[in-house]
Amino acid sequence: MLTDTTTGGGVHLPHDSPASRSGHTRDDCVRTPALFSRLTRLKEGPERDAVRAELVAAWLPMARRIASRFRNRGEAAEDLNQVAAVGLIKAIDRFDPARGAFESYAVPTITGEVKRHFRDRMWAVRVPRRVQELRNQVRTARRELTERPGTPEPSTSEIAAHTGLTDEQVTEGLGALESFSTLSLDATAGDDAAAVRSLGDTLGQVDPSYDVVVDREAAKLALRALPERERAVLYMRFFEDMTQSRIADRLGVSQMHVSRLISRSCARVRREALQ
Repeated sequence: MLTDTTTGGGVHLPHDSPASRSGHTRDDCVRTPALFSRLTRLKEGPERDAVRAELVAAWLPMARRIASRFRNRGEAAEDLNQVAAVGLIKAIDRFDPARGAFESYAVPTITGEVKRHFRDRMWAVRVPRRVQELRNQVRTARRELTERPGTPEPSTSEIAAHTGLTDEQVTEGLGALESFSTLSLDATAGDDAAAVRSLGDTLGQVDPSYDVVVDREAAKLALRALPERERAVLYMRFFEDMTQSRIADRLGVSQMHVSRLISRSCARVRREALQ
């Protein structure tokens, strides 16, 4: 059963009904202009729903033909048929009979609905629409350039020449080809059966040294802003590993004074670094 969830009304097509089978001919669609005229005059209610369902039944084979153009792209045929049917319902609801033939309006509407489904629902890694379009251009070019059996995989430059894109754009599109689907981290990495490991095993570990680098960069400016004497005290304490007593002897001050200088300087550096 197909249920329209995009609008207020419901359109129900049982699987075993004539409307759900492919036995329709183009004559079924030729007779629909009168139904469209009638639909525009009816108010919401059972009668309008019945006319709407009859129109859906007449044009559903066309919607399915459009859906079939997108097969073998990672989506189930039944799901594609459902998406195309939603596009058909939208086309019927929005169509103005005074503006021409329904088919001219419905085909781009249904096609757009299916393309939006792939764009919004099927990408494992979300990429900008611009990059998705580059991917489609590159994919089409690769198919056209390898139509003859035995033709080698085209180079980036060959694809660029064929499409009119730059090498950088082609590279970006090629990268997006890998974003449509993903591998599990449990998938096997490499071809060496003697050293089987998963993709997860190839991931690096967190390196605590990166945090040290970040902290040092954050403290650099604050250290440079300290008075020269305080910088000297911190250098002797933390880089030369001198005790507070030895620092006091070198500077000719008390150990307590050195302790206060270190505490005050460290507090200032910490405060500046965290801002």
